[in-house]
Amino acid sequence: MSGKCYVAVDLGASSGRVVVGHVDDGNVSLKVVHRFTVTSRVLSGHQRWTISELFEEVRTGLTKAAGAEGELISLGVDTWGVDYGLIDADGCLLEDPVCYRDRRTEGVVERVLETVPAIELFHLTGVQVLALNTVYQLVAQRDAGEWPANASRLLMMPDLVHHDLCGSLTGEATMASTTQLAGATTRRWECELFDRLDLPIAVMPDLVQPGVQLGRVHSDVRGALALPDMAVVAPATHDTASAVVGAPIGEGWAYLSSGTWSLLGIETEVPLLTDTAREVGLTNEGGVEGNNRLLKNIAGMWILESCRKIWATQGEAIDFTDLSRAIALVRARRAFVLPDDPRFFNPPDMPRAIEAFLQESGQPVPGDYGGYARVVLESLALRYASVVEAIEHATGRAIVGIRIIGGGSQNRFLNQATADATGREVRAGPIEATALGNVIVQAISDGCFGNVGEAREAVARHMEDDVYEPTELEAWAEARAQYARLEREWGR
Repeated sequence: MSGKCYVAVDLGASSGRVVVGHVDDGNVSLKVVHRFTVTSRVLSGHQRWTISELFEEVRTGLTKAAGAEGELISLGVDTWGVDYGLIDADGCLLEDPVCYRDRRTEGVVERVLETVPAIELFHLTGVQVLALNTVYQLVAQRDAGEWPANASRLLMMPDLVHHDLCGSLTGEATMASTTQLAGATTRRWECELFDRLDLPIAVMPDLVQPGVQLGRVHSDVRGALALPDMAVVAPATHDTASAVVGAPIGEGWAYLSSGTWSLLGIETEVPLLTDTAREVGLTNEGGVEGNNRLLKNIAGMWILESCRKIWATQGEAIDFTDLSRAIALVRARRAFVLPDDPRFFNPPDMPRAIEAFLQESGQPVPGDYGGYARVVLESLALRYASVVEAIEHATGRAIVGIRIIGGGSQNRFLNQATADATGREVRAGPIEATALGNVIVQAISDGCFGNVGEAREAVARHMEDDVYEPTELEAWAEARAQYARLEREWGR
């Protein structure tokens, strides 16, 4: 096979993959060469990512990528946002990074907002207040007396992997925009915030834009993994930013990156920093080529995955085929939860958390796992509808359709429910949009495409969409009204 190859290391908060992207005559094809589970565990009093295992899985994948047909040009890493590690002056990681679901930020948001009120914080950073954001993690670590005295540099999760492979000490703008520490209009560290919160800006890395070469793969890494001499290029290192690059989004369409989290939004030329945007909980994150991603972070498939884990401990190993069959046997639209309620963030028993919400709100509790799955998925679809309305209200722009991308786009029930709940056409795919976007940025850097628009057109020419049209309009209108009442009475 002729053509050039680019390796995307795509790390999500529950699973990772190493993907070889082959670009030939304007066509991009992907081959997943390695998949693995990304896990966290409690160590030294906190829920942490075991970084040595993560590095090992990445290297295993790169070994497999070394056998790809075609010329290997570069590699790049994208991950979830907000989490970070600290390294010393010798480049050694001081401790495993703490997971954003750790409880250390409890009560920290209120302390930060006493110093920098929410309105000011939004106007500076454009980011919605979420306890998992990096700014609150940093304050929590400092206030707990857990800041290492020999910390020399803070690196976000993808930067840690780049550092392991090529020694880079650089950060990247799309990832920085998730921290609530970077300026919404500058995409640079906001010095005023560091000063007011007494945080050490000296440890923060220099930031580059997507597509910048960070270095070459270390010679010892190349030798150990049988890799050729190849560049390390910063993609859009925040996975959602990469996913949006890989999504052929039409005019007036929203994107929905569906995975552990659901991220629903639109592309804009500049950040939207109005009070309305803040009040409805929208966030502004950096995109490729200087654009802005106006979006809402929504609890995603995490809720259902957490249920499946509990059911597995009870002897019920339930796959998605089983769930699909069970859902079909359950009456539609009987009960709903609010997916973004804090109780669903990281409970010890997700089904019990769902049961408690339904009982408190006077709704029927499901009798089996099919019922729970239907409650979760229909509630997600209704939450998407609520967010679509919020985006339209804040921007004055009509959203005519939704493109669902990522692993969650394989869930046909949720895709149809999203079309039904929002009353809009839904198109599903690409499944590996994040890896695709990662590869596209590397290919643009290498001169294979002129810009993102050109690459998206090439992708669209070679893919077939799964299309979902709205059905049962009256029944879903009634469900939207019921869900809106829940948001008014039980939203926090």
